[in-house]
Amino acid sequence: MTSGYWDRYASHAVNTGADLASAEPFGWTQYPSHGPGPELLGQPRTALELGCGDGDAVAALAMRGVDATGVDLSGVQYEQACRRWGHIAGARFVHADVLEFLSGSEQTWDVVYSVWGAIWFLDPAVVLPLVRECLAPGGKLVFSHAPPVPGAYGIQGTYGAPFRAEPQWLYRWSYEPETWAEMLHGNGFRSIHARVESAPDIGKLGTLIVEAQRPTVGWSVRDE
Repeated sequence: MTSGYWDRYASHAVNTGADLASAEPFGWTQYPSHGPGPELLGQPRTALELGCGDGDAVAALAMRGVDATGVDLSGVQYEQACRRWGHIAGARFVHADVLEFLSGSEQTWDVVYSVWGAIWFLDPAVVLPLVRECLAPGGKLVFSHAPPVPGAYGIQGTYGAPFRAEPQWLYRWSYEPETWAEMLHGNGFRSIHARVESAPDIGKLGTLIVEAQRPTVGWSVRDE
C-alpha cells in the first residue's frame, strides 16, 4: 500500500469540524448515528487505532478518559489529526506504517480497533499475529469495513488516481464473516463475533463488523 494514495485521498477529503461537538460520533458504519458505537470496545484504559485518518475516533475515546493512540501511513492525515485533536489530553498520533509500528512496539493495549481503516488493507496472515501480540491478555480487536462483493474474495487491487495520471494503487483483503472468524480463530483469538450490520434502509450496503478477543491465558497450535 502506498502512502501517496492516502495522501491524495486526505487532500481531497473535506472535514471542517473544529472540535468534538462538530465531529461525527464514534461509530462503525458508513451511516451517521446508525449501528453500534464505542460500547463494542468495552471499557478500555488504552486503545490503538490502525489507520486513524483525521483522528475523530481517537479524540472521541480520549474525551471519555481513554489513553488513545492513532497510527496512520499518510503524512497528510497525520498532520490533520494533530492539528484538529492534538490538544486533547490522552489523544496521540503516530505517522508510521502500521505493520512496522506493530512489529516494533513493546507496548500492549486493551483494545486495538480499525474503523474502515488499515485492517482492510493489510494481509490478515501478517497483521493478525502482530495485533494479537500487541493486545494485553483479554484484550479485544474490533474492526469494520465494507462486506465483500459476492464471489470476489481475498486480495483485490484498485487504482486511486485517473488512469492518465501517475499510478497510485492499493490492495485490500475482503472475506465473508465466516472466513474472518476462521482466520481469527487460527491466529489464537477467541470470543469471535463476525457479522454484517444491516444498512438503515433496505437495499443499501451493510457493514462488516468483527469482534475478537485475545485469551487471558497462553495459546499455541496444540490448543486447536
